[in-house]
Amino acid sequence: MRHFLSVADAGDINNLVEDALRLKARPDLNRRFAGKRLGLIFMNPSLRTRVSTQVAALNLGLDSIVLNTSGDSWQLEFAEGAVMDGNTVEHVKDAAPVLGSYFDILGIRTFPGLKNKEDDYAEKVLNAFVKYAGVPVMSLESATRHPLQSLADIITITEYALLQKIKRPKVVLMWAPHVKPLPQCVANSFSEWMNAWGGADFLIAHPEGYELDRAFTGEAKVIYIQEEALQDADFVYVKNWSSVSEYGKILPVEGNWMLTNEKLESAPEARIMHCLPVRRNLVLSDEILDSERSIVTAQAGNRVWSAQAVLSEILEDNF
Repeated sequence: MRHFLSVADAGDINNLVEDALRLKARPDLNRRFAGKRLGLIFMNPSLRTRVSTQVAALNLGLDSIVLNTSGDSWQLEFAEGAVMDGNTVEHVKDAAPVLGSYFDILGIRTFPGLKNKEDDYAEKVLNAFVKYAGVPVMSLESATRHPLQSLADIITITEYALLQKIKRPKVVLMWAPHVKPLPQCVANSFSEWMNAWGGADFLIAHPEGYELDRAFTGEAKVIYIQEEALQDADFVYVKNWSSVSEYGKILPVEGNWMLTNEKLESAPEARIMHCLPVRRNLVLSDEILDSERSIVTAQAGNRVWSAQAVLSEILEDNF
């Protein structure tokens, strides 16, 4: 593995999950790369991604340094041929190689602008660092994907399916309401990983108008009736995303798609997932989040092991 930008870089997903679970049992494995340096570049806020990746690096003996580009450095320019007479002070062509000379691996976190789909889905920021940094780059979330989260999600499903002795779980990605437009990154990425993994019966449920890009969902079944989608579900991954067809907008929806225990009567054993942060009693009810159904804390905990497995593989293959 040279870079980790999407499921296409993961290789055999089951092997990567097994590596993560081995590291979870023995966090001190693969410490022979002590002294290598990891640079974590954040262009937007983070809690789990920042801390879990730093913990993963610490477990491996890596030194990690966090840079917040919104406050700690010059504002970067990404446009080719830009006349930099505005707010940007430094071009990525100059910044990325310098950072690459300081670090052995770079982690990049950026969000979409949700104004222009073509610009966002071109992944200009992430691809610029891959092009100019000269070192392995791992995505800490991008305009279209969140691969470390998706790997942690599959680790979590694998663990709980084994615990509950479910051979092939039914997994539902379920849209939920929100007060502001959110990116499609998590939903895109989870769909892409589930399709590539093939270890579950996967379907997507959302109101009409919230269809995701088929480049990510592939042939996954889409259901527009919440109750129908929930029938006999083993795992329900709740997440909001804004419209793709009317890019970045919140569209009117009939009924309340917030998940409650009453709606889960047809799936009495279902485990509920969310990537966090979550707005309580808007996206998910207190009764769900505070119940034994919820595995969001375990899911977040597995972010350490997804990051450590990926970092281990990058280190193995490049140093």
